[in-house]
Amino acid sequence: MERFGFVGLPNAGKSSLYNALAGGGAHAAPYAFATTDPNIGVAKVPDHRLEKLSAMSRSKETIHAAVQFTDIGGLVEGASQGEGLGNAFLSHIREVDAIVFVLRAFPDEDVPGPQDPLEHLRVVEIELALADLASAEKACDKMQRMLKGDSSLKRTVELLTRCVDTLGEGTPLYRAGLDAEERAELKEFFFLTNKPVMAVLNIGEDQIGDEDAIAAPVRSELDGAEVVPLSVQLEAEAAMMAPEDRQEMLEALGLGDGAVPAFLTSAYHMLGLRTYLTTGEKESRAWTFRAGSTAPEAAGVIHTDFQRGFIRAETIQWNELIEAGSWASAREAGKVRSEGKDYVVEDGDVMEFRFNV
Repeated sequence: MERFGFVGLPNAGKSSLYNALAGGGAHAAPYAFATTDPNIGVAKVPDHRLEKLSAMSRSKETIHAAVQFTDIGGLVEGASQGEGLGNAFLSHIREVDAIVFVLRAFPDEDVPGPQDPLEHLRVVEIELALADLASAEKACDKMQRMLKGDSSLKRTVELLTRCVDTLGEGTPLYRAGLDAEERAELKEFFFLTNKPVMAVLNIGEDQIGDEDAIAAPVRSELDGAEVVPLSVQLEAEAAMMAPEDRQEMLEALGLGDGAVPAFLTSAYHMLGLRTYLTTGEKESRAWTFRAGSTAPEAAGVIHTDFQRGFIRAETIQWNELIEAGSWASAREAGKVRSEGKDYVVEDGDVMEFRFNV
């Protein structure tokens, strides 16, 4: 299961975001370091396609894809030098697959800390970059010594030297203009700022309706990264309600299903994760695979035997299956395709695998 870490200054709303996803369990308080140990939770990824397939098949069980998220204690200036939670904080970030910056955008004189999300972003980026700088310098020194006996490491040394120069300016690696191949090469060094990033803008209830204007400067600064404006406190309160009361409250505020489903979907896709589906009377289920996976690789998500003995995959897009009304009707109409080992699975495919071991 992929892991997302919430990173931000104290009082930015990380614990409340955790509660919005988990339905409570994290301590939220308007003072620094209310969270000292990370809270870890799991949230299902909303998928209307799965719900429709489950209804069509009259499935006894509906199983969504899921992601794990970690509420990490607040980062402060000087964290890279041991301030605040220091090294403990940084070690928790190293364990996650992607970083979600939680940036405060709401004004409240009773809550300490800056109210400008760009100021939040500046502090967290510099601290993460400085932490990576120390790691990059050590890695570069080690590789330069190894280069004397292995000339094949020249490219790696050059890449690490570029990283040291960039990080020394307080610039994170995701802003360094590195291509996908270079970033993949750096994965072995576990740099914090080489992880995928997105941002949640924590807005106040009175700022609902102005999301785009508030998010524009952050989207410009984090060019290419997903930025999701979210009234975190409202969503956390809604998560504690009964489903019918929650929906009524969100609709009364003009929020529809709320912003949490959009956030989860964005976080899921950020890591290149996609979903194929299986459906039947016993269960309808969402299976997570990497974008670009072939049919045997996707089959292996269910069981390694499916991949090892793969013969073919009976495949149809979810909306075509819904339109047909059942697998049997779809087959009769010639809508179900038989795909082989080279087929690249698409998001939203409904699949049945044929295999022999």
